[in-house]
Amino acid sequence: MAQQTISSEHIQQVIHLIRGQKVILDRHLAALYCVPTKVLKQAVKRNAERFPADFMFVLSRQEFANWRSHFVTSNQDKMGLRYAPMAFTEQGVAMLSGILNSPRAIQVNIAIMRTVVRLREILASHTELARKLEELERKCDSQFRVVFDTLQQLMTPPDPPRKEIGFHVREKRAPYNARKDVAHA
Repeated sequence: MAQQTISSEHIQQVIHLIRGQKVILDRHLAALYCVPTKVLKQAVKRNAERFPADFMFVLSRQEFANWRSHFVTSNQDKMGLRYAPMAFTEQGVAMLSGILNSPRAIQVNIAIMRTVVRLREILASHTELARKLEELERKCDSQFRVVFDTLQQLMTPPDPPRKEIGFHVREKRAPYNARKDVAHA
C-alpha cells in the first residue's frame, strides 16, 4: 500500500461516538497504518490480554447495523464488512503501537494522540466560554434589571379591549322630526 500523509482532519473524521466513548474502528486504523484490516485483527487476537473491554470492543449486531446505516458504502466496502468491526478507544489505539511495531505505526499513533489532545483542548475552551457567558449574564442581570423589565413590558402585548355586555342596537336611528308633514296635520 502507498504511504499516505496523516492529517488531523482525517483522523477527526474517523472518530465515532459509540457506547458513549470516542472510538476509531479497525478498518480506519488499518487504513491509517497501511495494513489490511485482517492483519490488524489478527495482531489484536494474538494479543487479546492487552485489550480489555475499556480499550477495545466488538460492535454488537445492532450497533453494527446502525453504524452501517449512517454511511453510504459501495458494494466493495460491504463485502469487507461481513463481520462487526472492532472499536478502539484512545487507550486501545495506544496499545496498538506496542503490537504493530513499525515506523508507520509510530507516526500514526503520534498523529492520533495529538488529534485527541487537540479535541480535548477545543472542548475545554468551549466549556470555559460557556462558563464565562453564564457569569456575565448573572453580573449584567443584576445591573440591568430595570432595562430588562422595561423591555419585557414593551414586548408584552397589551390586554385586549373588553367586550361590552348587553343588548346594542346597531341600526341607524331616524332623525327626530324627520316627517314634518305628520306633525302639522
